[in-house]
Amino acid sequence: MSEGKIVAVCTSEEKHTQKTVTGEAMLIADVGIEGDAHAGFAHRQVSLLGDESIDKMRGKGLELAPGAFGENLVTRGIDLISIQVGDRLEVGDEVVLEVTQIGKECVDRCAIYYQVGDCIMPREGIFARVISGGRIKPGDEIRTVDN
Repeated sequence: MSEGKIVAVCTSEEKHTQKTVTGEAMLIADVGIEGDAHAGFAHRQVSLLGDESIDKMRGKGLELAPGAFGENLVTRGIDLISIQVGDRLEVGDEVVLEVTQIGKECVDRCAIYYQVGDCIMPREGIFARVISGGRIKPGDEIRTVDN
C-alpha cells in the first residue's frame, strides 16, 4: 500500500486551463468534483498529479502554484507514477477513486503549455472516476487499496 497526503484541491470553470485552489471540494459518484469543468467527463472525472512531479518543473526555475497543469488533486508522498489503471485510491474517510487512465494526449499547445513551457500531465498525471463521493480537503490522507 502506498500512502500520502492531499496538498491542494483545484478546480476550473473551463477545460484546458490552469485550475485554482479551492480549499475543499465535494466529489460526486460517477460525476467528479462539483463545479469543475471536467465533472461528468466520462472516465476522466478527476485528475491527480504528484507535487514531486511539479517539483521537477520548479527545478527548472519555474514558480508553479497548485493547479498549474490543470490537475484537480495535488498529492505528496504517494507514488502516483507506479499506480496502474484499475487501482483504487481512498481519499479521506469517504472518497474512493478508480484509476482509469495514466497520462493523456495533450491538447495541441494548450494554455498550460504556453504559460509553463511544458506540460507534465501527459507523462505523469493520472485520471480517475469517482466510485464513492464525499468532501475532501488538503491534509486528507490518500492511499492505494487492494481491489
